[in-house]
Amino acid sequence: MLHYHGHAQFLIETATGLRILTDPYDQSVPFPWHPVRADVVTISHEHFDHNCLDKVQGQPSVVRELGEQQPAEGLQVTGYASWHDDRQGAERGPNRIYIMCFDGLRLAHLGDLGAVPQQPVLDALKGVDLLLIPVGGTYTLGPKEAAALCHELSPRIIIPMHFKRGEQGFQNIQPVDDFVAALAPLEASHQPLLRITRRDIGEAPGLVVLTPDSQAG
Repeated sequence: MLHYHGHAQFLIETATGLRILTDPYDQSVPFPWHPVRADVVTISHEHFDHNCLDKVQGQPSVVRELGEQQPAEGLQVTGYASWHDDRQGAERGPNRIYIMCFDGLRLAHLGDLGAVPQQPVLDALKGVDLLLIPVGGTYTLGPKEAAALCHELSPRIIIPMHFKRGEQGFQNIQPVDDFVAALAPLEASHQPLLRITRRDIGEAPGLVVLTPDSQAG
């Protein structure tokens, strides 16, 4: 089950109840800020709007490295190197992509990806079940670049992140509608959360826009 809290922060709950939190944002991000209980936290890069562990309740395992690791039973996470900008990190530094395997599913969280990754990383990402991809531009891929990457990777389900929504989110990035338009004729399914299993993934929409709700989960 996936809840989207806004920005690049998702709460993922596995079939066994394991709670995985991605890229927790701090109070500078224009989405509501609430504490979140988690067993595992992944951090794509060390910027204030993606590494706020102060909001995380419990004693989570924190994943912020490259390579393969098993931070909890039933969860395998592999970190891949990428860039936060299109100048090989000269502007904003490195970014880590995480592929998570649980419940027979492969989920990729691209963090603040700002440039198309190198071919070995693209090969690892191809055909993932769930692709969590930034689409707002300015700090990450923009709508058209993100759409082109989705076409190349052919994930089963695309879930956009890192966009503004009215007064929520950074106001110098683009709304999700621009990304949805770039993926036409693929139609978006707007949902408050996503429940998915390996068995029913073939029946799920190819593009799911989750409504940000920082209190969900």
